[in-house]
Amino acid sequence: MSDFDRGQSRSIPQTADMSVDAGLRAFMLGVYNKMAMGLVLSAALAYGVANFAPVRDLLYVVNPATGAVGYSILGAVLAFAPLVLVLASSFLMRNLTAANSGALYWAVVSLIGVSGAVWVLRYTGASIASTFLITATAFGALSLFGYTTKRDLTGFGSFLIMAVWGLLVACIATWFFRSPMLYLIVSVAGVLIFAGLTAYDTQRLKMTYYQIGGDSEQLAVATNFGALHLYLDFINMFQFLLALLGGRR
Repeated sequence: MSDFDRGQSRSIPQTADMSVDAGLRAFMLGVYNKMAMGLVLSAALAYGVANFAPVRDLLYVVNPATGAVGYSILGAVLAFAPLVLVLASSFLMRNLTAANSGALYWAVVSLIGVSGAVWVLRYTGASIASTFLITATAFGALSLFGYTTKRDLTGFGSFLIMAVWGLLVACIATWFFRSPMLYLIVSVAGVLIFAGLTAYDTQRLKMTYYQIGGDSEQLAVATNFGALHLYLDFINMFQFLLALLGGRR
């Protein structure tokens, strides 16, 4: 994804004007607004799928012995589809435009919303609401830190990006070993990793604005990818916090 891809971000320019800038505020507000709309769409799709029996029964199965809710084969495919889509776009989307980057964003948001119905089926509404508020508060504080800090978070972010791959392997391992201790360790690690990435991605977005200058098309692309990265940070932090704090149905 060129400069907007996690693995290909440029170093922070040392000559960026750190003064208050109306254009920067407008850019960041556009990113946060798009991210918020993505969260609303995902929540609507998750609750809609969870309460629409024909689709719900197609994507999810209930273990008759334990009552635990899991994915059907099709549901598992949809759960992994956002990751595949993001990785594939890194190689296929060479000509980045506002249209194709926006389509990628809404496709990922929609897929996560549909597969996120599993949270509605597994956890109580009260625990989902309280965990969402905790996540939103933490996200806001971390993003504010990333926006205001003068410390270069590039090295820290690079380490966290590598940690995400290790976390993915650990998540797959929990499917096979079903170890409560491993599940706990993965959940705690997931919260910490995506908390750190929230601050890093916010700072990187700020510096991306200075790198782009006044190119409106590239600003639109940056808005879409910025919203995608922050959306993924939020959703993953929420998911791991829900695993730690959520009350099961």
